[in-house]
Amino acid sequence: MEIKDLYSTIFKRKSIRKFDLTPLEDNTLNKIQEHLKTLEPLHKDINTEFKILSPDVVKRRMMKKAPHYLAVFSEVNEGYLNNVGFMTQQMDLFFSANGLGSCWQGIPTLKKEALESSNLKFIILMPFGMPTEPIHRTSISQFKRKTLQEITDIQGADDILEAARLAPSAGNGQPWYFTGDKDIIHTYQIRPDFVRGLLTKKFPPIDVGISLHHLKLAAEHFGNETEITFDNPRIETPSNYDYVASLRLK
Repeated sequence: MEIKDLYSTIFKRKSIRKFDLTPLEDNTLNKIQEHLKTLEPLHKDINTEFKILSPDVVKRRMMKKAPHYLAVFSEVNEGYLNNVGFMTQQMDLFFSANGLGSCWQGIPTLKKEALESSNLKFIILMPFGMPTEPIHRTSISQFKRKTLQEITDIQGADDILEAARLAPSAGNGQPWYFTGDKDIIHTYQIRPDFVRGLLTKKFPPIDVGISLHHLKLAAEHFGNETEITFDNPRIETPSNYDYVASLRLK
């Protein structure tokens, strides 16, 4: 397994839910474990832990079985869910680039012994393994996403923003909005209404973290040095959106 061109993977990745249940070879799992150590956080001061688990300790709740599960645990602090999305999407693209299927699953949880294996809070699962369905899309037209005009008012940065537009999200909700200019892109997440906040409050910040990783990856692909900051510019945005972070391009 290699760290391949993850940028190009953005334009063909898809969520895989049908797996060959044969466990991956130990050598492959060891390489995945080593790659987990290289993940870049969005918030360096938030402790996270990634564990590769067997299906025996997963409560799947009607979801299809996979040979392996990546369980994500985190310290609970401001921005921790954005951080989980940002870091775990690096693994989603890594799996896809190396011929392994994966998907985000927010419904399944863990059995007691797995929950107690970490001192941090369990957040989400990512099943992975060899797919039994086509692993990649063959055309961008196969993505069902909002248009750029619906998620940003920035002019002159379409090549970078397109990568964020294609990011996966829970229920394909795409809860992000980008404003600013081609030198600094401010990222916002939708503020869910009361009912959705009760049922799915953890998903929008995870989703926006995913899109932020795509945004940074695209900016660097086009030769920019990047810096993520958290200084709210307090500028006018669509109603019901909250500020998350800004990406500076140098």
